[in-house]
Amino acid sequence: MGESKHISEINPESGMNPHDFNGRMTISKLADSLALSKGTVSKALNGYCDVSAETKKRVIKAAKQLGYRPLEHAQAIRTGRIKSIGLVLQKDDYDGYNFFLKDFLIGITQSIASLGWTLTVASANSYDDFQEVASRLVEQRKVDGFILPRTKVYDRRYAYLTEMGVPNVLFGRLHQGFKDQDTSVAWYDIDGQCAFADAVLRMSNHGHSRIGFVGAPSHYTYAQIREGGYLLGLAEAGLPLDKNLIVSNMQTREDGERATLMLLSLPKPPTAIIFTTDETAIGAYTVAARLGLKLGRDLSISAYDGTARGGFMMPVLTSYKVNLHQAGSRLSSLLINRVEGVKPQTLREVAYAEFMKGGTDGPPALNSNQLAEKISQLTMNMGNHQY
Repeated sequence: MGESKHISEINPESGMNPHDFNGRMTISKLADSLALSKGTVSKALNGYCDVSAETKKRVIKAAKQLGYRPLEHAQAIRTGRIKSIGLVLQKDDYDGYNFFLKDFLIGITQSIASLGWTLTVASANSYDDFQEVASRLVEQRKVDGFILPRTKVYDRRYAYLTEMGVPNVLFGRLHQGFKDQDTSVAWYDIDGQCAFADAVLRMSNHGHSRIGFVGAPSHYTYAQIREGGYLLGLAEAGLPLDKNLIVSNMQTREDGERATLMLLSLPKPPTAIIFTTDETAIGAYTVAARLGLKLGRDLSISAYDGTARGGFMMPVLTSYKVNLHQAGSRLSSLLINRVEGVKPQTLREVAYAEFMKGGTDGPPALNSNQLAEKISQLTMNMGNHQY
């Protein structure tokens, strides 16, 4: 095969310049530079055992020096992978993922770029549409597997992909819809329970004894985990559970406004409210302004997500920030491991949210009875008992 030509003959010192090769460095040009057959070079690059270790070393060194990179589709034929991560965003999910998409995508792409992987993003109008889009991406060999954000208690996306044998990793955990011991589940999650228990304890330490909770739609796993943290926090603070202080299935800013009004309309309203998301918490600003209440004094609130929008509010929203850049990076790494055959039960990670002190929480200026009286007086002065 003419393997007598030494690697030194294509070193820059030997007089052969990589720029002497016009256009992209191909495997044919690489083979010619080494006086080897294209088949031998291909086998050497792909680690075949019928090529000597010395030849493999020569070929790999020459490929690096001359800038040869194998075509991705050729790699895909050999390995059965196209080195692409899939992400399908469902339009029927509230807000179209706006609040986390930028940092999340940057985290994914920066993590996979050095590994030669790419990200394929698609959209679907609904779950049924998700099935069609995901199937098409797999059948057309556009992706190797999927990251599934916003995990649901019973996640039909996970069930469908798993049944089809398509690798996937969840951003969140399956809470009740599937058994925790299901060995096919790989996931990355933020410990929302810990954050919400801490939020309750912080309010309790400020001196609040009636602490409300505004929860998210119960079909999302995170909603149940965060409510569980609220209940745990009450128990740890030695505070009784009053179900009247819990408003569930709230998702939008308008929902948060409505939930705040409901809680403040109670005969004994909470002096502090913990919101499942920043988005719903922002609704409390409207209510406080309408009633003449000072956030952080007359009414304390805290939330979860740590979005930029909360940081622009006056006062700044106290929240627990999720590192979405890190989430995207870790999820992509877990999925690549999953695609490469690592057992899913070993691909499970929990991270923690970072507390971000704002100006919306502090010691109560009024107790519950005094707050109810103040709200009554303010609404009477406005001449609108329904406010």
